[in-house]
Amino acid sequence: MTSCTTVRPEGPEEAYAFAAPFRAPQGSPIRELFKYVGRPGMISFAGGYPSKDLFDREGLARALDAAYRSDPIACLQYGDTAGSPLLRRSLARLMAAREVNCSADDIVVTTGSQQGFDLLLRTLIAPGDTALIEEPAYPAAIQALRLAGANIVTVRTDGDGIDVDALAAQLDAWPQACRPKLLYTVPTFANPTGATLPRARREALVRLATQHRIVLIEDDPYGELRFAGTPVPPILALADACPGGRDWVVYFGSLSKIVAPGLRIGWAIAPAPIARRMIVAKQTSDLCTSPLSQETARHYLDSASLESHLRSIVGAYRSRCEAMLKALTHFAPNEVICSAPQGGMFVWARLTGGRDAADVLKRAIERNVMFVPGHAFYVREADASSLRLSFAAPNEAEAFEGARRLASALSQT
Repeated sequence: MTSCTTVRPEGPEEAYAFAAPFRAPQGSPIRELFKYVGRPGMISFAGGYPSKDLFDREGLARALDAAYRSDPIACLQYGDTAGSPLLRRSLARLMAAREVNCSADDIVVTTGSQQGFDLLLRTLIAPGDTALIEEPAYPAAIQALRLAGANIVTVRTDGDGIDVDALAAQLDAWPQACRPKLLYTVPTFANPTGATLPRARREALVRLATQHRIVLIEDDPYGELRFAGTPVPPILALADACPGGRDWVVYFGSLSKIVAPGLRIGWAIAPAPIARRMIVAKQTSDLCTSPLSQETARHYLDSASLESHLRSIVGAYRSRCEAMLKALTHFAPNEVICSAPQGGMFVWARLTGGRDAADVLKRAIERNVMFVPGHAFYVREADASSLRLSFAAPNEAEAFEGARRLASALSQT
């Protein structure tokens, strides 16, 4: 009999021979702050969480009950990797209301839209491939690109989102042999800036993506949360007007911000060759998104509960945003520069006087208020004076008081 001695790794982490992207992984800088969330009296402007006070608990309970009563086997058994056909039909109707022409067969249901992005990267990005991303950007998108081994190149933005003229010049100067594979953007109420890309820029962006054969990723979790200004159609809705444009746009939607993140229901609309490969990648990831969650989401959407729920949360977010901005203007008129978003969950701000937001955060936590310093949203060189404030979770009184505490922290730096 041959004996085998098991060698157990001891000492440094290198003994485990981790794959390259995980040898020194960078965790989410936002989630690092969550150890403070449970502190008594803490007011958090940090996480991009929907308000726990505004969940439609009764409507979701009815949907869950209806789902289980109507077809318990469908709720408990494995499901189609691409998603429940009934839910996909419901999502196609939701997209029609957003001016997007698609069928149920065009939709892939994902376990949150973040999974959709991960699946897309698995199908498109090999280590060293170039990916473009707006900056500042959603940190989980940056993290996913890093773990995929992408060469991340940033795209300039201003108060209206991606600077399309600057991007055009950037792409024109790019060697054709090594063109970027994709461009990621949150064009409506962006995370973290709250900016919304105007229609003309969206149309120009589709033309650029089509011309340079770059997959344009439209991440749209906040689009229904408009409380001011004029609605702008999704990029995907405008792509049909550009010959071949629909072949280069991938859309990600989610119920996390508008219904409940606990459902973990997202969806992707992608050109057929991409969607087919995403489904294969999903088969090796989770086989299928939870059928119980899918059936609950389907019954909720089909009950027409979403429309009234959206009116409720949009009105609340408007009031909370206004309360926070009013307090900042009152308590720190010369210390914080920011502009009011037209919707979503975030205000992007900059501190005056050369202050470092990370230093201010330490004093803010002492006063039981939190925010996210801007360095979390940059690929390399960060604007140290920037910060993101989320007004969604605190109620109006907490939003006002949190801004007062933040002003107190600023007065000590």
